[in-house]
Amino acid sequence: MSPPCLVLPCFSRGAQQREPRHRKGRADCPYYAKAELLADYLQKNLPDFRIHKITQHPHVWEEWLEHLCEKNKWSHTTSPIIWRELLDRGGKGMLLGGYNEFLEHAQLYYSVTSSMTTELMKTIAQENLETHVEKELEGESLKGLLSPLQVWITSASAPACYNLIPILTSGEVFGTQTELSIVLFDSKDAEEKLHILASETHDLVSPFLRSISVCTRVQEAFRQAHVVIVLDDSTDKEVYTLEECIRSRVPLCRLYGYLIEKNAHDSVRVIVGGKTFVNLKTVLLMRYAPSIAHNIVAVALGVEGQARAALARKLRTTPASIKDVIIWGNISGNNYVDLRKAKVYRYESAIWGPPYFSRPVLSLIFDSEWVNGEFVTTLRKLTATGQQLRGMLTAHSIATTLKYWYHGSPPGEIVSLGVLSEGQFGVPEGIVFSMPVKFENGTWKVLTDLKDVEISEKVMTRMTSDLIQEKLVALGDLINFQPYQSEADVALKNQKTALPTTDDNQENQRTSDEHQDSVSSDLIQDEEKDVVMSNDVDSSDLIPQTISEKPRSQEPTNDSEGKSVEQQQITLDQL
Repeated sequence: MSPPCLVLPCFSRGAQQREPRHRKGRADCPYYAKAELLADYLQKNLPDFRIHKITQHPHVWEEWLEHLCEKNKWSHTTSPIIWRELLDRGGKGMLLGGYNEFLEHAQLYYSVTSSMTTELMKTIAQENLETHVEKELEGESLKGLLSPLQVWITSASAPACYNLIPILTSGEVFGTQTELSIVLFDSKDAEEKLHILASETHDLVSPFLRSISVCTRVQEAFRQAHVVIVLDDSTDKEVYTLEECIRSRVPLCRLYGYLIEKNAHDSVRVIVGGKTFVNLKTVLLMRYAPSIAHNIVAVALGVEGQARAALARKLRTTPASIKDVIIWGNISGNNYVDLRKAKVYRYESAIWGPPYFSRPVLSLIFDSEWVNGEFVTTLRKLTATGQQLRGMLTAHSIATTLKYWYHGSPPGEIVSLGVLSEGQFGVPEGIVFSMPVKFENGTWKVLTDLKDVEISEKVMTRMTSDLIQEKLVALGDLINFQPYQSEADVALKNQKTALPTTDDNQENQRTSDEHQDSVSSDLIQDEEKDVVMSNDVDSSDLIPQTISEKPRSQEPTNDSEGKSVEQQQITLDQL
């Protein structure tokens, strides 16, 4: 009888993997390192001893293990899992167990044991994971040469799309080993624009573009999509209230979510950009496409780029030299620019250092009034610039976020991203909130281990109030939207209602109103300082930037560019 064939569903290193098929096991298991070393020793010294190693990424290990055990009627919950195959590759399997059982098997049958130290075991486990990720990326690149990456762009007649396509087809975003097939998706009214855009894209003669096509049929949207880029949608319907404006986003997000779930690739990545209700649209897409919720994110790099540019002008350096500016909160509404971690590199001053040498931004800006005043005003003005700049900024932010998602963000650098909150940093669960992350191994991770980034309750309330209400209004759980009111706002309201208006005291009322306005201004300024300041840290620790995206009057709001919300609702009902 020949020695047993041991199947180790854990990561194999380099050329040691023999199985040509793609089989899976947990890649970061430290106990696999011991099992692998022992199995390799037995295979090297026993001519008839064979091992077969199967790899699996940690994110899907539990699901794979459950399916394997159910198929073979085994009971096992840890990594590694080791079994014998009575016939050569594919015969009836007999479970040995985990690492301990394998070690006992080797000691009993072959008088061999393992002497690997814990430190070495952990080191090899980390190397195994890195090698596994490299192999997966290499495999994806090879597959990309055979079948192009399917990229769908919604609202493709928007100006941002015109600026986005040259970046996507440059090879810098997805890599020079990946070919693209781009589909421009929009309403029937925009079809002529889309064909003109497709024709111009062909003229680029990009070696990374396999094809570009136009789609206006809703039923065909997102077929086998690997990437979906959601740009600002528009509507022909006039809305007179904030609540109508919020609810008008629901039909299109419901339609997109349904179609993405139905037609897109299982591992599709959805990225939401633009300048209106970005957080709201992202959380609605997550609601209507729950199976890929983790792969839906909102782009915050546009706001971050504006902040870095304003700081660079103040410091007389380049925006690229400034890193780790954090954007908290509502990307297209009440958000806060946090400079506590911000650093500047290659800054011309009396202190010089190597390229990796940096200095804190707050230590170089001594004018706290500028930080809390002109800096905030500058950011507000930047958000009100023309369509061309807006489209360029949106396109660059989306492309950079995708690049980081596929290839990883720069090591040690903080990136802002709108993701679904799970309670990190004290943010209420269930809302999309911009927070610091890093990209690695094809996914993103919230940097919950950052120090000195605590947010006060007052600041958190100011940031989350609108986001929570937007979601409730959109889903019909709240009828009226109540804008966040600070203590100063409440004090002003109470003062104005304290004195009744009559014919005898109208003059006194006007005088009182003027005085109250002055008092209110002082109160608001004092409160803003409380919001901005953070304990004993510099007064510019947390910088508020408010971008109003909502109509505050009864004037009709029309963002018309050819796409009707009513039409989208009809289309969804027809499906």
